[in-house]
Amino acid sequence: MKFTLSHTDPKSKARAGTMVTDHGVINTPIFMPVGTVASVKGVHQKELREEIDPDVILGNTYHLYLRPKIHILQAAGGLHKFMGWDRNILTDSGGYQVYSLSASRKIREEGVKFKSHIDGSLHMFTPENVMEIQRAIGADIIMAFDECTPYPCDYDYAKRSMHLTHRWLDRCMAHLEKLPLPYGYEQTFFPIVQGSVYTDLRIQSAEYIAGVDAPGNAIGGLSVGEPAEEMYAMSEVVCDILPKDKPRYLMGVGTPINILENIALGVDMFDCVMPTRNARNGMLFTAEGTINIKNKKWEDDFSPIDPEGTTFVDKEYSKAYLRHLFAANEYLGKQIATIHNLGFYLWLVREARRRIIAGDFAEWKAKMVKNMDKRL
Repeated sequence: MKFTLSHTDPKSKARAGTMVTDHGVINTPIFMPVGTVASVKGVHQKELREEIDPDVILGNTYHLYLRPKIHILQAAGGLHKFMGWDRNILTDSGGYQVYSLSASRKIREEGVKFKSHIDGSLHMFTPENVMEIQRAIGADIIMAFDECTPYPCDYDYAKRSMHLTHRWLDRCMAHLEKLPLPYGYEQTFFPIVQGSVYTDLRIQSAEYIAGVDAPGNAIGGLSVGEPAEEMYAMSEVVCDILPKDKPRYLMGVGTPINILENIALGVDMFDCVMPTRNARNGMLFTAEGTINIKNKKWEDDFSPIDPEGTTFVDKEYSKAYLRHLFAANEYLGKQIATIHNLGFYLWLVREARRRIIAGDFAEWKAKMVKNMDKRL
């Protein structure tokens, strides 16, 4: 992977860059729709390509490992061919999912033993086999196996967990060097900064990860319940340490406002289930604020979902029509809402990129944050 940093906003730390992999160009800042089980929920790949048009989507190692299972993906020729997606894919390492299984997993130096949420069967993730699994899945960008700490988390636990993540990182890299590339294209490895919300730990971890000299770096363990201001504080500390000439990926973040604030701090890449999950519940993001489309107030509102026209949906459907679909429990309503929300997130990061290049990102961001904080 090649990353070129082309512009920096004069009044913030926001950056615009370009990543190039064997599956194409990724313009940053970028939001990655989440395709957990080889599917972005509710969206056909044709719609994903033509209407939302992301440069990269995310797959989930834990879920793909359990279903359809790795041998199926290998037989298909990797995840790209299995799901019919010819652009970039990033896979997480399963560390966050293992964290979320706190009632049914045990963490040791060797790795993590956990029970499948599907059938209760026992499995083991280690730094070594997670690298093997991600090689077999075949994503363009793959992540180190880490431990994601909860919030709140006491200092001693956060410190032990951070050092465990660093030791696991060393094992990931050592094992990855032994593994062939199964599908004829390169895979790029990102380590992950941890340290909870403790500044000194985040500094230690960021320095350790920067010293690895990987092609890109990720920031984990945020957006797990901490106040937004603590997230921003940790992001800023870490971004000030991580190399400027490499992309920075803030994992699992977040709301449109979270994304803009973290872009301003120097983050380049984001993913989150929020746009798709909220869409299925009737919660829509727009440039003027958030809409609960189920509310009766939209019953006879024939204006576009977002008057700013941020997505193709705004040219096709009214608030009244979409509310009707939700009231009638038509699945088409969830599909339209999903396409709109994902389209809005992609519009947001692309407009941020345009503003960074133009030099007026900071002013535009301040206006957008104020607008999007409204409930319409």
